[in-house]
Amino acid sequence: MLAATGASGPERREVVNSASDLGPLPADQYDLTPQDYQRSQRASALLTRRCMAERGHPDFPLDPRYPSDPVVATAVSTDYGALDLAAARRWGYGWDPAKPLVTRPKGRRMTDAEFMDLPACNDETNRHLMRGINVGRDWLYASTRAIKVDKAVKRDPRLRAAWDEWSRCVAEQGFTRYHDPGAAYTDAAWQRGSDGNTRHTERERATAVADVTCKRRNHTAELWHSVRAQKQAVDITQHRDRYAAGLQALRTYRANTAEALRELG
Repeated sequence: MLAATGASGPERREVVNSASDLGPLPADQYDLTPQDYQRSQRASALLTRRCMAERGHPDFPLDPRYPSDPVVATAVSTDYGALDLAAARRWGYGWDPAKPLVTRPKGRRMTDAEFMDLPACNDETNRHLMRGINVGRDWLYASTRAIKVDKAVKRDPRLRAAWDEWSRCVAEQGFTRYHDPGAAYTDAAWQRGSDGNTRHTERERATAVADVTCKRRNHTAELWHSVRAQKQAVDITQHRDRYAAGLQALRTYRANTAEALRELG
């Protein structure tokens, strides 16, 4: 049976509270990092503001609100389901409503005239940051492979056995026998609202606690992570040239972002 180890080495953390505790995966280097995302958001805002100024809107804010606030539905996902025991006890499969996942814009509300010109400026900004990148072929190639790789992960007999073990453990504590941890996390019984948050009912919280407890007892997340690491490594080897091209596209995007930030601050 596969040892329950992370992708970065044989040592295992005693307690896993989040996916980051499990260590990096082979495909991570081919995807945007949180820092990349923050820098690109800043660069996009600056480029868009310059474009809007050129179209007669000199004081367009960096973080504007829309003319009318849209209804926001937050897509909620997690690589391994619930992992934090303290959060499970308090919030079940949701989170503290005082700490929303999506923050509201800090700038003023844009005018109707600004709103009409915004799409063109967004397109111009995107073209600027994607210069030199074959978007259809190379951009975030690892993400296009992720769906197929994850399907292979879920078919792996070692992971299926680990999920069965986890499922029995949860059922033995008096809760639903879920097919896998994702089914527990997304159970419609938790009644997620338009923001993606749950109701935090007693049953939900108790189920989440059993879920996390069983993962820790059986090292479910660690084994899951190891299977993902193996499958990703195989896929990278089999498609080395395409992954390399994707990495070059990512480096080009980072260079374009850095140039925009140097120019516009």
